[in-house]
Amino acid sequence: MPNTPTATSPIIPSPASGHAEGVSNDEFRAAMSRLASGVVLVTAQEPPLDPDDPSAPGSEDVGMTATAFMSVSLDPPLVLVSLREGSRMDELLDEQPLWAVSVLSESQRHIAGRFAMKGRVSDRLLFADIPYTRGEYTDAPLVGGALAVLECRTEQRVRAGDHTLVIGRVLTARVPSAEGGPLTYFRGRYRQLG
Repeated sequence: MPNTPTATSPIIPSPASGHAEGVSNDEFRAAMSRLASGVVLVTAQEPPLDPDDPSAPGSEDVGMTATAFMSVSLDPPLVLVSLREGSRMDELLDEQPLWAVSVLSESQRHIAGRFAMKGRVSDRLLFADIPYTRGEYTDAPLVGGALAVLECRTEQRVRAGDHTLVIGRVLTARVPSAEGGPLTYFRGRYRQLG
């Protein structure tokens, strides 16, 4: 008798999972925490609330730590960052097409932690003691001592579950610091290679 594939039954979720596919949030989070990723700081400049009113608050720098960042294409040069839907950075990049990325080094764990805090103080205070320059095209902060810095312009936004995938065309890419290794994120903690 020839081997014939047997029918497989669909995965039926347990009542505790809450997902039709049968995986709980905790199971998915635990599995994905085993994937090491690099750590970047995504920055952009929020435009003034009312540019015609000199007494209105001016533009403000905004930053967010991200571990879901990747190269998409070499020609044209494209990158992708995943943002929690409805987050301040997601809402800002929906209006502001120019943004920047600083690839953090292993000595910049404090920066990653600072911009990952929930319920944090204003971003203006978070940038206060961090050395940075401004991007030539984006005017966004580029962190001093980062392993690489990129300036980007949004090409596409894609809704994906509870996140927005922002695909950006790279306008500039520099490697200002060759010192040290990358900051990585693995099993829920910032780590160093080696």
